[in-house]
Formats: sequence, C-alpha cells, structure tokens
Amino acid sequence: MAKNQLTEEQKALPGSLYKSKEEFANSIWDQGWDELVPGAAVYSFEGEIEHTVVNINPEDRNVAETNSMNKYVGDWRVVKPVWNVDLCIDCQNCWLYCPDSSIISRDKEMLGIDYNHCKGCGICSDVCPTNPKSLVMFDETMKNEDALAQWPEKKKKGE
Repeated sequence: MAKNQLTEEQKALPGSLYKSKEEFANSIWDQGWDELVPGAAVYSFEGEIEHTVVNINPEDRNVAETNSMNKYVGDWRVVKPVWNVDLCIDCQNCWLYCPDSSIISRDKEMLGIDYNHCKGCGICSDVCPTNPKSLVMFDETMKNEDALAQWPEKKKKGE
C-alpha cells in the first residue's frame, strides 16, 4: 500500500478523521465543523505578510478565506458591549485585549464596535478602567440608545 493511501477500515469509520486528499478539495467554508483535521492550518492572511501589518487598517488587509473577517459571527452573542463615548478616555485597553479585533480604533482613538464580529465575551468591559465604565455589557436585544439611558452611576470608593 502507498504511504498516503487510506485503508478500507479507515475509510469505513463513520465521522472518521481520516480523509483523502479529494475530500479536502472543497473550500474550508464548505466543510462542516467535524470535517477539519485537528491541527489544520487556518491562515489569517493571503500570501506573504510583513510584520508591519498592524499599520494597515483592517478593511485594507488581504485577509484569507479562513479569516473570521469574511464571516458574520455576531449572532453568537447573547450580551453585547455598549460604548459610552462621553466616558471613554481612549486608553486602548479594550482594543488591545479584544480577542475578536472588534474594537474599531484609529490613531489611538476609539471609533466604535464591530458588532458583525463581536461575540460578546465582555473582556472589553472588564479591562475598561473608567468609573463608571465606558463599555458595559447589555442584553443583545436592547437598543444602544436604551442602554445608554440606563448607564450605571459612578461608584464611590469602597462600593
């Protein structure tokens, strides 16, 4: 048997991790969650990138097909961060710690939240140093205007 050929036993396993090369010919987005091989390389960008990619605005980057920027994943959320621009000190903690790159910032100034990719983890709110916080988590179904009207009051020391 050739080195990379599957045995009949391997092919017969239901939901098997053993896949032939032809089974991987489809786009990664055509595959189900259970069809990716553990350890598969999922690239963020197409082609070669320079270490200066941080200097390129996200909308101008040459992202790969497998990058989440190509898919809407905001419907995973049950809570969302709402940003109060009047309280924000542009410390950039939220931008730095957001695992989904959903904080929109240019020239060290926060501009908003990318709700198409935010998954509602709450890290941005946790790292916000202002009192009251300029990012607070609210129910996904609440309108941002209603959330701003219900903003928490400043906490006194010891509360």
